[in-house]
Amino acid sequence: MSFSRSDAMVVADLLRAAAQAEILPRFRNLSAGAVRTKTSHLDLVTDADEAAERMIEAELQRLFPAALVVGEEGVSRNPRLLEGLEDAELAFILDPVDGTLNFASGLPLFGVMAAVVMKGEVVCGVILDPISDDWAMAIRGEGAWIQRPDGSTSPLQVSPAVPLAEMAGNVSWRYLPESMRPVVTGNLPKVAMAADLRCSAHTYRLIAAGHLHFSFSSSVMPWDHAAGWLIHREAGGHTAHFDGSAYRPANRSGGLISAPDEASWRAVRDALLPPQL
Repeated sequence: MSFSRSDAMVVADLLRAAAQAEILPRFRNLSAGAVRTKTSHLDLVTDADEAAERMIEAELQRLFPAALVVGEEGVSRNPRLLEGLEDAELAFILDPVDGTLNFASGLPLFGVMAAVVMKGEVVCGVILDPISDDWAMAIRGEGAWIQRPDGSTSPLQVSPAVPLAEMAGNVSWRYLPESMRPVVTGNLPKVAMAADLRCSAHTYRLIAAGHLHFSFSSSVMPWDHAAGWLIHREAGGHTAHFDGSAYRPANRSGGLISAPDEASWRAVRDALLPPQL
């Protein structure tokens, strides 16, 4: 079984349809009751997240009736959904609104993400930017590209490697253990720039396009990383867990670092993290 570019465009078009029907009409138009907290005031869910996931999941189940669908909001209700990722012949991982905190704040920095997984391996990644109305996409072994609704494309390629002191990146450290937070944040001056966009979708689009050199994430939930990991990999980049192990969506322990190549990855890891890790 394989997943083709035409299959990928079916998924891409579905994400766009959900964004136009359920997400964009609610952007900067959320009532007080349409925004709710999950684990904290920085971890939100909105009516847009839930409605978009329902729409995407229902259509995927219609088109691919044997597939497992693992959505961020569905896992909030039933964590056991994650247990099937490693063995499923075909699975979809969904983040209906990645960057919900930005979305709920009226900041146009959010995305819709889907990854296709076969027997635990990510074979396709799609990240829609609903505001610019285009997708970052990748098929395993076939490269990564920006796809526009008119059919035009442009290839994605990570930045050339540069010295650590010249690297700019996205650093999300809030899920680190308390003992590690001052270490990582204290080491940030070793790089040229470190921001937190609060949005994995746009972080991966930027590093895959060579506009940022690296990303550092303290959380590895699959809906945040599976699609972007493949897009960055197919654009020439290298990603690994903090301990150097390869990324798999079923592995939810340890953080992730992405960089243009393995040497750059090691430079970022050695600069930011405690040496004993």
